[in-house]
Amino acid sequence: MEEKTYLLKNTKDTLSLGKRIAKGLEPGAVIALTGPLGAGKTTLAQAIARGLCVTERMASPTFTIVQEYRSGRLPLFHFDVYRVSDPDELFEIGFDEYLHAGGVCLVEWADLIEDVMPEGTVWIRLEYGEAEDERVCTVKC
Repeated sequence: MEEKTYLLKNTKDTLSLGKRIAKGLEPGAVIALTGPLGAGKTTLAQAIARGLCVTERMASPTFTIVQEYRSGRLPLFHFDVYRVSDPDELFEIGFDEYLHAGGVCLVEWADLIEDVMPEGTVWIRLEYGEAEDERVCTVKC
């Protein structure tokens, strides 16, 4: 598994990284976003969506678990599993079907459901940096 670390000094750096990640995505890609509350998971998710040319406004799907965006280069299925207490809840909403729907599955708080994440998942961890707006982003693929 290859690992790269990026120092993101501001939102512009996050947007740039998200676009680079999006450029290499293919149908069936699964991205796991992890990190503490407020570390920038949703911001990076929005940057990836922008890189996929998604035109809809992207909000965190905390209360609905998944939001679908179909306007981009690939369909984007954005999951927020923070409130999922049992992985069976994911399967009730069709998680398996989303994984095989020919789009990109982007899962915030994926460490909470690590056991059900498929092989080949790209794991991205965001951590707070030294400066207020700085983030350290580790990508494992």
